[in-house]
Formats: sequence, structure tokens, C-alpha cells
Amino acid sequence: MTQPNDSASSTTTTGARLLVDALVANEVTRVFCVPGESYLAVLDALHDVTDRIETVVCRHEAGAANMAEAVGKLTGKPGIAFVTRGPGATHASIGVHTAFQDSTPMILLIGQVAREQMDREAFQEIDYRRMFGQMAKWVAQIDDPRRVPEYLSHAFHVATSGRPGPVVIALPEDMLSEPFPAAQAQVVAPAAQRVQASPSAVQMERLRTLLANAKKPFVIAGGHGWTPEACADLQRFVENWHLPIGLAFRFQDTLNNDHPNYAGDVGLGVNPALAQRIREADVLLVLGPRLGEATTGGYALFDIPKTKQTLIHVHQGAEELGRVYAADLPIVSGLPEIAAQLAALDAPASSVWSGAAEEAHRAYLAWREPRPMPGDVQLGDVMQQLRARLPDDAIITNGAGNYATWLHRHYAYRHFRSQLAPTSGAMGYGVPAAIAAKSLYPSRTVVALAGDGCFMMSSQELATAMQYGLAVVFIVVNNSHYGTIRMHQERHYPGRVHGTQLTNPDFAAFAQSFGAHGETVESTAAFLPALERALNAGRPALIEIRIPKNASTPTATLEQIRDAALKA
Repeated sequence: MTQPNDSASSTTTTGARLLVDALVANEVTRVFCVPGESYLAVLDALHDVTDRIETVVCRHEAGAANMAEAVGKLTGKPGIAFVTRGPGATHASIGVHTAFQDSTPMILLIGQVAREQMDREAFQEIDYRRMFGQMAKWVAQIDDPRRVPEYLSHAFHVATSGRPGPVVIALPEDMLSEPFPAAQAQVVAPAAQRVQASPSAVQMERLRTLLANAKKPFVIAGGHGWTPEACADLQRFVENWHLPIGLAFRFQDTLNNDHPNYAGDVGLGVNPALAQRIREADVLLVLGPRLGEATTGGYALFDIPKTKQTLIHVHQGAEELGRVYAADLPIVSGLPEIAAQLAALDAPASSVWSGAAEEAHRAYLAWREPRPMPGDVQLGDVMQQLRARLPDDAIITNGAGNYATWLHRHYAYRHFRSQLAPTSGAMGYGVPAAIAAKSLYPSRTVVALAGDGCFMMSSQELATAMQYGLAVVFIVVNNSHYGTIRMHQERHYPGRVHGTQLTNPDFAAFAQSFGAHGETVESTAAFLPALERALNAGRPALIEIRIPKNASTPTATLEQIRDAALKA
């Protein structure tokens, strides 16, 4: 049997070896998986390239897919996950859905039944083109092993070009293992190159004219596709033009939150003063976001289809422009491409909006100040302690739940790609995302914040963190119920609590059972010392923070939400 790094010169090869060759050619350094018999040939081929590709074995396919998605977010290159057919693929679908809604490059490779058994409903057989058709950019099945290089080259190009997103490829197990003459195989392509559009000179001149003639301009930036250089260009642009800027939901790390032009995050739980500032803007420059439901407050922040504001909407995918909002100036462009031109755009000598950025930043700082909440733990203060203690490049991950509103409101992101969270609102994301981040950047501090419900959806991946020595700090905010759903329940069906209660383990003891460091915090004063011990533990560590059920959001308790609903 040939080795994957010399298959082109050997007499025989297989689809599995060509597949691994293609991963090496595309500079893949790690893959995430749960092993399955349907792709044993790939595992065998990966055995020969352990010096170039690390195989991270996970405890659940959702964890593997979320880890691959997190790598795509952090690097801009497709994260890779391998899962087996049927149950493996269905478990992994959550990561694909997140990658699609978050515009993250990712490739999911699924072991499939043998070609001669297809269309019989063979053991664990699924037609993946139908299953993933609406949640991936491209879904394919490789039936001819000779064409593996072609399919993989296409997959990497599709995942990274235009609006990035996930690709799903099914791999029949007999296709992977069948030997054939190497001379018959296609040549493995070099690494895929990113393909993006750039704005035209005419578009940039019109953009400048619209901004220069504005009275109350505002910038919203975010979305996938930024680079450190593009973020630096964005900062120069807003500084040169003295523009206030907000960052889209869960893209708060696109600009240092302590920057004097930063006005806050535009997403769930938006500062009412910021929402009002955006509504009153006359020119709105949107760089990167799709303007989806979270960023637009349930599509209520702007009129549909034509906004009251003059809208300049820049996005990487032409299909996103005009999907909901008809822009006055739609521009298809990669974000680095337009950011470089914006940084060089001549600003007017004076502007009527002078001072607006500083005013917006002061309002953000006031909004960021903690408010009292029920119980002995003040989560706003805890987030400020995190911000003061962690290095600027620390990576903070989270899944979905009301606990994250304290993080978004009170923590300041100061480094590109230090926020790792799903715009799709997927629970269970923070734990595997943190593990992926630590595997990618072992020298950076990585902290995963999760609610009790969110954590238990992926808690088994503590075993993965232990297996690979990934010293992530997991912070579990425990209020013993599904807090977000309970909040909506009290809002719509006040006093009729049903189906949202939880019985939890002792999370510190749970972590210790894996060999991790674990402790429990029940007061604000106890948090910082516990954090120090966790950071210095030299192994995965978990801090359980216990808060009362009544502590629902930074602005309202469950009791207040219920009372307001009863009075309505």
C-alpha cells in the first residue's frame, strides 16, 4: 500500500490516501473526528502523516463538528471534521448549521455505505445531498476515487470564496479503500486560493460622497472574513472620519472595545441608546454583517425592504445584498479588500457629526457598568474581573443562553478573534469551541463560559480536553433551569412554569472525576481567587458559579418579567 505523501509516484493508491494528500496540500494541520468503520481507510492514511496532521478524537460528533467550525472562525480556513454515516452525520449536523448561519468555512467528511449497497436503505444509509441540501454551500458524494483531488479542491474553494460556509462530502467506504493504479488518479491540486471581489472606483467615490454629505452617519461592522490587517484598516478609517461604530452580534472582537469610537454591540440586548442612535442615523455603512435577525433586533431596527437611512451595504456574497434590505449602494467585496480602500479614503476637512463618536463611546461605557442582580454573585462584576485579569489575546467562548448577556455587555474584547460564539444561537458550542481554540493556540488563555443547560450538552468533551492536555478554563453559570426559555415562558405564559426545570450534578466534582481541577463559587469575592487557581492549575479547570433562578438578565429579574406580563 502506498504512503500518502508519495502516492503520485507509487504504483497503486486509494481514495483515502488521495484524500489525505489533498488535506496536506491544503495545509490542514488538525482534523476532529469520532471514529467509525465507514472511514477506517482514512484513519489508516492519517496514521502516516501524524507529523503534519493531528487527529483530535472527540466524544460526540456534535463536538467534532463544532470544533471544526471554531477552527474555521479563528483561522479563516476550513476546519475539518470526519464522522461516520447515519447517526454520526446527524449528530454533526448542528455544527454544519452553525457554520452556515455564521458564514464559517468548514468541511464535513462523512463515511458512507458501500456503493453497491446504496438505495437499499442499507445500515445507517442516508442521502446526504437531501439531508444537508439547505444547510451547506455544497453537498457531494465521491463515487470515483480517481476524482478525489478534484472534489477536495472544489470543496476548499467553495468553503472560502464569496460568503464562506460549510461543505459536506460523503465518502463511500469501498471508494476509500479500493486500490487502483496511481497513474489513473488526478494530480492533487495545490492549496486552494481565496477568491473575493473588490469595490470599483465608482462605488468607492459614491460611498465617499454619501458619507461626506451625511449629518448623522453610523458604521456597523462584523461578519466573517476579517483579518488583523483589515481590522487595522477599519480602525484607521473610523479614526480618520471620526465615525461612531457598532459591531454586529457576536463579532465584538472586530475592533478594540476600549477604542474611543466604539459605540457598543448591535445585537440581542442592545443598549437602547445605541439602538436609538442607529435609528436616527441618516447614512448607515454596514461592513460585513448579513443584517440578520439578531443584529437587527428581530428585523425591527430597520424598515423593510427600504430603510429610512441611506444604506451602504457591503457583503462578500452577492446573494445576500437585497435579500431583506434594499441598499442604496450595495457593494460585493471581500472585507480586507474594501477595508484597505476605506483606510486610504480622504476624509472631509470638517464634519457636522464631529463629537458623535466620543458621545456614543461615553454611552457605551455607561451601559457597560454593572447593575445589581439577585444573590451573592454579581455577574457584571465577575465579567469585569475577567476583563481585568485576562490578557488581551485571551479567547472567550460561549454557547447560547441568558448567561451570555452579561458577557456581551460587561466584557471588553481587545484583540482580533478573541470572541468565539455562534450567531446561530446553538447551545453546547462553547465547550468544544474552547477545546479547538486551545489546540490551535496552546499559548493563549482560553475560557469557556456556559450555562448549566448549555454545558451539559457537550460536557463529555472534558474527556477530550484531558486526553490532549488542553488547559481550558470552563466557567459554568448554574441557575438550575433553562434560563432563556424560562424568561420567554414567564413573558408569554406568566406563572405557568413547565418543562424548564433542571437537576444538575455538582459540577466541580464532575470535573474532578475527569481529573480536571474543579471548584464552586457562591460569592463575587470568591471568584477571582478561584480564577487564579484555575489559570495556574496546569490542566483543564472548571469553576461552577451558582446564581439564583430569579437572576434572569442584566436588566430584569424573572419576577419583574412575570409582573410586567401579568400587567400587560
